[in-house]
Amino acid sequence: MKISNSPKKQLIAIFSLLILGFSLIQIKAIAQEPVIGTNVGNVAPEILMASPDGKEIALSSLKGKLVLIDFWASWCRPCRMENPNLVAAYEKYSKAKIKEAKSFEIYSVSLDRSKDAWVNAIGQDNLSWDYHVSDLQFWNNAAAAKYQVTGIPMNFLIDANGVIIAKNLRGAKLHQVLDKYVESF
Repeated sequence: MKISNSPKKQLIAIFSLLILGFSLIQIKAIAQEPVIGTNVGNVAPEILMASPDGKEIALSSLKGKLVLIDFWASWCRPCRMENPNLVAAYEKYSKAKIKEAKSFEIYSVSLDRSKDAWVNAIGQDNLSWDYHVSDLQFWNNAAAAKYQVTGIPMNFLIDANGVIIAKNLRGAKLHQVLDKYVESF
């Protein structure tokens, strides 16, 4: 193969290599951008809603923790029947040492429209965790729309980086999955 000594051809070759290099860098950057969505492997969409006392709580404020995002409502009988399981999970796993996370938390998103009913259900069901939020918009709840919630109870388990690692965990299945992330009790 003969290499040209022509400065013009050398410049074209260098320019072509630079374009190829920049293209590869851009392709790599695009491939590494996280996908925000509701599938396992996606980064969980942000939620910013008010607690019963009116304080806004961002889901992202729990980064670094293993978080169960739980969609429920006071008027939902299946949700209320699942709540004792959530309480048991919270009592067990919030005290555990979690692999690759600071701790375990539950971030409850209520699809209620009555603040009184929502707050009363939190107390009646002994939902003792700190993160309860709602916009009191019933099925028009903004977070439920982002997460494509069409039925409740529904939940998403996210890792310390905010990536969805499981969803729709109920009953014993919730505990089986959480057990995989426990380093020690």
